[in-house]
Amino acid sequence: MILALDVGNSSTHIGLLEEDGALAFCGSLATERTRTTSQWAIDLMGLFQLHGASCTEVTGAIISSVVPPVTAPLSRAVQTVTGQAPMLVGPGIRTGLNIKTDSRNQLGADIVVSSVAALNKYPSPVILVDMGTATTLSMLIDTTYEGCAIIPGVQVAMDALSSRAAALPHISIAEHTPQLLGRNTDDAMRAGILHGSAAMIDGLIERLEQEYGPAAAVVATGEISPLILDYCHRKICYDENLIMDGLYLIYRKNTDRNRR
Repeated sequence: MILALDVGNSSTHIGLLEEDGALAFCGSLATERTRTTSQWAIDLMGLFQLHGASCTEVTGAIISSVVPPVTAPLSRAVQTVTGQAPMLVGPGIRTGLNIKTDSRNQLGADIVVSSVAALNKYPSPVILVDMGTATTLSMLIDTTYEGCAIIPGVQVAMDALSSRAAALPHISIAEHTPQLLGRNTDDAMRAGILHGSAAMIDGLIERLEQEYGPAAAVVATGEISPLILDYCHRKICYDENLIMDGLYLIYRKNTDRNRR
């Protein structure tokens, strides 16, 4: 079985995949930059125990990370727990993507991984929307990554608004607000961030299609996406496990060739 880990700024998602790519379990841990190797190892073992899985079943591991201070201690923890040195998504890893960037090292590993999965699962051209700490929209045509737009994430924007405006409270956005206009402060903020984020996504998709032509598929991933997609006018497919699929594909692309 293959252990796949995606280290994001807020959460680290961990999946155990069968040899055919089927997901045995998927969980998450808070990404804490000060967590030691031992702490990561304990939490990993706890996650395996929670899902009734065995660390000894792991025959390979792969990590994508956008938080460099976490990468090394987590890698050591994976090796300690499973006995397998994890593959790291980065320079030298075969992805099959033709990445059009000024510097390949600047493109986040999570975007690379999700792009690989999106091109494998959906018809091209693909517009990929990833909503987490940041919101990104990427344009994928055939095997080419054309580039992306990066926007402050939904929760980041809400936190900034509450922090900079003394009269505005910190609120939860995990509630539906069908009305476009709120009649109290909480509902007005919630309506603005949910409807506003959806309108921004719709507008950026429209502009991308004006420049690059119609997309055959628009795919969204990331834990914030379900909160926003209900308010989008554009039909967008939500793929919860896209990054796990991408990690599996990249792992296979690199290990299968080595076996041959």
